[in-house]
Amino acid sequence: MTAHFDPLFLMNSMLLGVGLAMDAFSVSLANGLSAPDMPRGLRRAIPLTFAGFQFLMPMIGWFCVRSIAEVFQSFQRAIPWIALILLAFIGGKMLLEGIRGNAEESPQPLLTPRVLLLQGIATSIDALSVGFTIAAYRVTEALTASVLIAAVTWVLCACGLKLGRRFGTRLAGRASILGGVILIAIGLEIFFAACDASATAGRLQFN
Repeated sequence: MTAHFDPLFLMNSMLLGVGLAMDAFSVSLANGLSAPDMPRGLRRAIPLTFAGFQFLMPMIGWFCVRSIAEVFQSFQRAIPWIALILLAFIGGKMLLEGIRGNAEESPQPLLTPRVLLLQGIATSIDALSVGFTIAAYRVTEALTASVLIAAVTWVLCACGLKLGRRFGTRLAGRASILGGVILIAIGLEIFFAACDASATAGRLQFN
């Protein structure tokens, strides 16, 4: 059977991308705030990294739902904890570096490839749950939806990074502190939203 792509399918995929990309947009904004003078290569790598993970995670979720659904459902409980720990660690480190403010020393790059990789995982790991949403899709439809999610993520992250860099230049030394606070806040928001959703599901099941 051939895949069927209608305007509603495309619109739903892009709207799903907007919802999933909000955390990545906020982290891109924080990255721009903390390092407004980052090199061009890093400016290109940030949106690509987040878009790549936002493509990969739904596809992994789709595969898991269609193959090892029970194991995947058990792993889902750890998703908010993983996001909280990663973002709290990165944001806390950024916050401390901003408070210490080693003005006399040459500043070290706050955003290394390792940190960017962790950010990509932390902001996209909840997209694994999209596997349930697109579980009924054929592989071509799942791939198309994931590509659209990635494209939306790239656009939003590029905008967030540009916006952060513009304001980061004006904030000077306080930018790293603000960026760290934003990352920690995102981690807490993901965690408490997941806890609230679990509590609601529990009450519904009990009733």
